[in-house]
Amino acid sequence: MSLANILLEGTAQLGGALGAGIAAIGAGIGIGQIGKGAVESIARQPEAAGDIRASMILTAAFIEGVALFAVIAGLLAVLS
Repeated sequence: MSLANILLEGTAQLGGALGAGIAAIGAGIGIGQIGKGAVESIARQPEAAGDIRASMILTAAFIEGVALFAVIAGLLAVLS
């Protein structure tokens, strides 16, 4: 195996690890922003709490799903 192949493989693994970490951090920030917005909305309009909560949970689930795919893709790059 040549030195160039070894360096490229290491770079791919580093990129995969960084991508998985950034995806997890981004998902955490995004869900935090959703929660913040939902709490502020409920404080302004308490009678709409049920609808706001349902929308918040659905959106958070979508973000978690996308983040899970990103983390898996990053880990596959690390392990390959």
